[in-house]
Amino acid sequence: MSTTQSVTPELKKWLREQLIAGQSSVDLVQSMVKAGWHQKVALEAVAAAKLDNWFKPEEATPGVPEPDLRRGGCVLDAGDRQVQVLMVVERPRVVVLGGFLDDLECDALVEAARPRMSRSETVSEVQDGSEVNMARTSRGMFFERGANDVVSRVEARIARVLNWPLENGEGIQVLHYQPGAEYQPHYDYFDARHASTASILKRGGQRVGTLVMYLNTPLRGGATTFPESKMAVQPIKGNAVFFSYPTPDPSTLTLHGGAPVLEGEKWVATKWMRQGRFA
Repeated sequence: MSTTQSVTPELKKWLREQLIAGQSSVDLVQSMVKAGWHQKVALEAVAAAKLDNWFKPEEATPGVPEPDLRRGGCVLDAGDRQVQVLMVVERPRVVVLGGFLDDLECDALVEAARPRMSRSETVSEVQDGSEVNMARTSRGMFFERGANDVVSRVEARIARVLNWPLENGEGIQVLHYQPGAEYQPHYDYFDARHASTASILKRGGQRVGTLVMYLNTPLRGGATTFPESKMAVQPIKGNAVFFSYPTPDPSTLTLHGGAPVLEGEKWVATKWMRQGRFA
């Protein structure tokens, strides 16, 4: 084949279809090379298909929040600040963000939440409502949307960075983990087998994304872990980790947990995104 290979509209269309179907970049490059394309051309074509307008994240994962990473930038415009992109993983879909909150915002959320903390609960599996579960040994509370100036500012930032309507988010939950406290691996979507799920889904549909914001840095332990991918995100004050799950199914590989705090304490603020308006 000629050394002046050009990417045709037909190839662009094919790449777009394959990416939407979930094919990996490596598989696509290998397929093109086997078909006679030069490796450099194949690499550039696949990269362009992922980063340019041929392939839009919202088409690949309909109804899922997603930072705009198409151009491969290291910084996202959050409106009132620049947020760093520290790590991006395709499967599971995980993005680690640096400097999502400043120190004053972290401290303000902790102090506003501290007087209202109570034992954290999980969705009940056998009856409507929630219940204390030994798998989750933190204390927590929820802010209503727009509860105060800091909460409003953070919520607007989340909506902008994740390209997701503010009204499609649950209220921010603040959690406090003391030494030894943990949250064993679990999924954030609602399990259809649980008794409470039907009534929960009436308030905005399924969860489709999670943002965990770290409000302090423990001395040891407390990482956010993803056991199936052997990954751990360290809880650094001001940073955040985002992950999404387009379907409520283990195939998303979003099993995750909060590792035990070994020394010090851990404060986090979590925002869950729903398919529709949360009320």
